[in-house]
Amino acid sequence: MYAIVEIAGHQFKVEKDQKVFVNRLATEEGKSVSFDNVLLIADGDNITVGAPAIDGAQVSAKVSKHLKGDKVIVFKKKRRKGYRVKNGHRQYLTEIVIGDILTSGAKKTEKSEKAAPKKETKAAAPKAKTTKKASSKGDDLKKVEGIGPKIAETLAEAGITTFAQLAKTDAAKIAEIISDVRGNHVTDTWPAQAQLAADGKWDELKKWQDELDGGKA
Repeated sequence: MYAIVEIAGHQFKVEKDQKVFVNRLATEEGKSVSFDNVLLIADGDNITVGAPAIDGAQVSAKVSKHLKGDKVIVFKKKRRKGYRVKNGHRQYLTEIVIGDILTSGAKKTEKSEKAAPKKETKAAAPKAKTTKKASSKGDDLKKVEGIGPKIAETLAEAGITTFAQLAKTDAAKIAEIISDVRGNHVTDTWPAQAQLAADGKWDELKKWQDELDGGKA
């Protein structure tokens, strides 16, 4: 006997006593959890298909442990921008052991399990709004050839958020500010580029940038 059930946004084919790795659940280790979004149950030749879920069906499980998945390396590069970023990611997972597969069962437990993630989402919403407001201040320094998102963020942390401020900053000082950013960054032309941008001479700036290579003259 097996069932196809939706758990934490993904569909799984499960059987009794099977170990399954799912996206992190809010349930503590050692406690039981149940899922009522059962899409299909097969018991020999008897197959029941939901529309989309089977009313009253339920899959119970026990949380074995919380863990992290294997590391995935993400590398991003932008041509002629001097932008190279390497990040690692490990997905938060939960290991569960499937218990009983029922054709009927209560749905109260599953509703309480869904309540925890919703509270976390509401708490995170104000932070996202604050970030958007902060990013809207100042000029888009990424329009300067050789400056990528990470460098622009680093300059902003140092108080350089406008073309005028960047134009008044010495190239050596800029190199010192972004010294912790990965990559070989040539800052010699950045103040001059920023001055053209501050003066609104976009055509002249674009023509010059076509001759540059990642900010190098």
